[in-house]
Amino acid sequence: MHRFYCPDIASALTLGEEDSKHCVKVLRMGEGDTIEVVDGSGMLYTCRITMAHPKRCAIEVLQGDQQPPHWGCQIVLGIAPTKNLDRIEWLVEKAVEMGVNRIIPLRCHNSERTVLKTERLKKIMVAAMKQSLKATLPQLDELTPIEQVIAEPFEGTRCIAYCDAMLPRGQRLTLASAYQPGRDIQVLIGPEGDFSPQEVEAARAAGYLPVTLGESRLRTETAGMMAIAAIHTLCSLIN
Repeated sequence: MHRFYCPDIASALTLGEEDSKHCVKVLRMGEGDTIEVVDGSGMLYTCRITMAHPKRCAIEVLQGDQQPPHWGCQIVLGIAPTKNLDRIEWLVEKAVEMGVNRIIPLRCHNSERTVLKTERLKKIMVAAMKQSLKATLPQLDELTPIEQVIAEPFEGTRCIAYCDAMLPRGQRLTLASAYQPGRDIQVLIGPEGDFSPQEVEAARAAGYLPVTLGESRLRTETAGMMAIAAIHTLCSLIN
């Protein structure tokens, strides 16, 4: 069954213009056809098309079901956007497909990208949510100074992954040993030039655990992907 996204579908009973066009003109669906609509807040609606208009496709709701994220905890990824925008777009898409609750683009001392337009990223996230059959759209923050993120309260495990030699790799925890599966978790991943020593010190002083993601030196987007995948693997072991 084809799936669409409309945050206020329960009250509007009409798809947005982009989804209406895709439904009626591209997929050639008509009155009486059944579709699925998610609101991004965890609700999945089974709907019937009542007016197949390419700009405002009207529907009636047949059934609504709550579909909370299947991983059962809050996963927050703070990551510095890469200089190459394609790479961060790829990471955001894959993170949503795997499952994440919040993505915080970080502005760090060594960031090569200090401006980030989030409109395209949000569209990528919506498409990934629908493609992976989820009903919850993760929160995407605007580009945020790392100092602000570190200062925010967070009830859960907080980790910072970095390559700087100020703390030898052998003295860092693996993500598996730092994280108790099922707990909320926030992981920070730095820019291509890594976190500055001052940022690492500030994070550790705030309670962030220094972690390693393995023996290889990873690109920023690869490190973000590995962190999310590892968390899901660990959580799956208790389910």
